[in-house]
Amino acid sequence: MAIREILKMGDPRLLRQAQPVTAFDTPEMRCLIEDMFDTMRAVNGAGLAAPQIGVDLQLVIFGFSKQAREGDAPDVPETVLINPVLTPLSEEIEDGWEGCLSVPGMRGVVPRWHSLRYTGFDEQGNVIDRTVDGFHARVVQHECDHLEGVLYPMRIRDFSQFGFTEVLFPEMDPNQDD
Repeated sequence: MAIREILKMGDPRLLRQAQPVTAFDTPEMRCLIEDMFDTMRAVNGAGLAAPQIGVDLQLVIFGFSKQAREGDAPDVPETVLINPVLTPLSEEIEDGWEGCLSVPGMRGVVPRWHSLRYTGFDEQGNVIDRTVDGFHARVVQHECDHLEGVLYPMRIRDFSQFGFTEVLFPEMDPNQDD
């Protein structure tokens, strides 16, 4: 088990375009994915992108059960998603609160597509093709933004809905970020 350092907003490595993965199911890739899950779980996150730990690859992980999260977030299946492609399925946009392991202690309202299709590959190189909506779609979009060098504060439209978690949601577990 290896917990990796999570880069914080301001680190220029978070602003890079991640590179496509070309080799699947290698010992290095398996180790990286295991480290990412260990890191995400250690900080009670909903997802993690490789760029957040300084690895410049198009790789995201996400997923949790409702029992593991506060609030009304539904289950999201534990997923390894490599070289993702997101396709919105409608024009419907939803605003929702988000946090980020690279922006600790803060929350903001971010507009996201309500429903989308995501494709890509799992760690063995098998095709993933899912149609999702709601919170699952939000989590995927948030994590995949990291592959484009985008952090959620860059998407906020109304900065009156952005602030410190402890002020906005005093009842929330301060150790829980998305």
